[in-house]
Amino acid sequence: MANTGKLKTEDLLHKIPLRITDTTLRDAHQSLWATRMRTEDILNIVDVVDNVGYYSLEAWGGATFDVCLRFLRENPWERLRHIKAKAKNTPLQMLLRGQNLVGYRNYADDVVDRFVALACKNGIDIFRVFDALNDTRNLEAAIKAVKKHGAHAQGTLAYTTSPVHTIDKFVGYAKEQVELGIDSLCVKDMAGILSPIMAERLVSALVKELDIPVQLHCHASSGMGTAAYVEGVRAGAGAIDCAISSMAGTSSQPPVETMAAIFSETNYSAGLDVEALARVAEYFAELAPRRRAAPQSAVPIDPGILIHQIPGGMISNFRSQLLTQKALDKLPQVLKEVSRVREDLGYPPLVTPTSQIVGAQAVVNVISGERYKIVPKEVKDYVKGLYGRSPAPIDKGMAKKILGDEKPIAYRPADKIPPMLPKSTDGVDPTLINAEEDIISYVLLPEPAFEYFKWRAAPAGERPEIPADAEFRKYKGDGAADGVGKKVQTPDKASPQPSALPPQLPIDGLAAELIGKIDGLVIEEIVFRKGESTISVKSGAAAPLALAAMQAPEVAAARAPFAALPQALPAAAPPAPPPEASAAYSQTIKAPLVGTFYSSPGPGKPAFVKEGDIVEMGAKVCIVEAMKLFNEISAPTRCKIAKFLAADGDAVDKDQDLIGIEAAN
Repeated sequence: MANTGKLKTEDLLHKIPLRITDTTLRDAHQSLWATRMRTEDILNIVDVVDNVGYYSLEAWGGATFDVCLRFLRENPWERLRHIKAKAKNTPLQMLLRGQNLVGYRNYADDVVDRFVALACKNGIDIFRVFDALNDTRNLEAAIKAVKKHGAHAQGTLAYTTSPVHTIDKFVGYAKEQVELGIDSLCVKDMAGILSPIMAERLVSALVKELDIPVQLHCHASSGMGTAAYVEGVRAGAGAIDCAISSMAGTSSQPPVETMAAIFSETNYSAGLDVEALARVAEYFAELAPRRRAAPQSAVPIDPGILIHQIPGGMISNFRSQLLTQKALDKLPQVLKEVSRVREDLGYPPLVTPTSQIVGAQAVVNVISGERYKIVPKEVKDYVKGLYGRSPAPIDKGMAKKILGDEKPIAYRPADKIPPMLPKSTDGVDPTLINAEEDIISYVLLPEPAFEYFKWRAAPAGERPEIPADAEFRKYKGDGAADGVGKKVQTPDKASPQPSALPPQLPIDGLAAELIGKIDGLVIEEIVFRKGESTISVKSGAAAPLALAAMQAPEVAAARAPFAALPQALPAAAPPAPPPEASAAYSQTIKAPLVGTFYSSPGPGKPAFVKEGDIVEMGAKVCIVEAMKLFNEISAPTRCKIAKFLAADGDAVDKDQDLIGIEAAN
């Protein structure tokens, strides 16, 4: 994609093809269907999509990783391998949240490197790397890893508007990323608030100052996306993001057919296959009713987006989350509160994870009836600086209200995170691990990954219902059973069912392959047999070395990533008792919102409290996970923990009794 600068009259004498990235397989359904597209949905049509003539297919990353595990009970790595096996012509692209990868917090640099290496191995060609705060420090490790493993590193500007976000500020962010070695730059307008005038001004400034290609990513929420693309391309952007028409518009991207038609009248026509586009559009139009469980906005254009700035990838999840909280009627109040919280927190751009952080705090503020009465752990971490620098300083009074006496940090957040791989599998039954990818999934998203592993290991006839199917039935009604999991074929030239996986990591045995250098050794294979491990290693091109010949420190280093794999899951705490009637207790600690109850901070970790403990007011006693954030519940007064009234993993309603308490002597 040549950097053309502003397109002048003489440029139009030569053909300058516009490059279009298709977002249908990732951002479009994240924006419209709360990310509920299944792998089989993709594989039934991906060979047709592959022949359209796109520059790239955004098919992985973002929320898809989490949702595969948490709601669809699918392996996201298998999805990627399947897509790569069928998409022979078009590079695959993913959205990577910098140091957050595909999770919601910063991970250690060793995890960043291994994730990128495995993503490359499994099929990703282009990494769009962004940081929610445009904090370049949070991009360093990811961009370094992408370049190291031979993929295309696309830097990103998370676009937003605020008193502190100016063109000069964005150009400054871009120059910092160029110094890290990015190959191209994307202006990521995740909320659809980039106006045509600002698109022209910002792109013009970028192509004037940079010597790398510029791409535009806009959502259609405000109605300005199409015009912003036209002006941005005329100003020098060489690529744009679009979705197929039946998956476009509203909170998704502008439709590819519309943009292709507009630019076909110029000398930089994209030259896409119109017949293939029609087949793809028909396929997704038929599929939509079977996957779109969350309520959709009845208004195709939302001018309110210019105020609350909720991004397209979050708005459908926002409605789904409020529906779960039985508070969908409070959506207008919550959207207003989002703007207030965003200002309180220093005007962060609203994109994952800051969109979840700001959005969840807004929801909690409205539902609880008191601002900041409950503050999720992630909000505290944000104010402390563990996600990076806020664009504007946070008011000291607000910071003290949220942090108390804790002080914000001033260093790169990942600098103080020790390597995570050496203890990555602590607390996991090795029989649940099929590949190194599973280990990375567990490091990134422990609870969803662990639930998926257990579901996968259960006999087919004994597996619980897939959560996404259950929520579909709940929303659509029991009579919607025929719509759940039903396959859809493309008209006429239907794509064949996916062939077997291409030769990759073994996925049907207790085996995992770790490829990486540790103290000069390349660990080639690790095989688990009910806790027994054997390791074969090689050094350079030499013949494999026997494990016995290795020096003790080398053995320890080689075993480090899989150290101390237990035979079975250690108990985090004595098993929580079954729920019982709470009438016997004069006081109880109640759930502040709908979510999932946990007595400990994570699998294999000790419980916050146990029955019989006397705790002080404000002490953490349990967690209610909701809206992807962990809401730590505190003791309302000095008290004795009398009885747990909910069990770990229980779905709980707002105001449900969680713990019976008594006055402390």
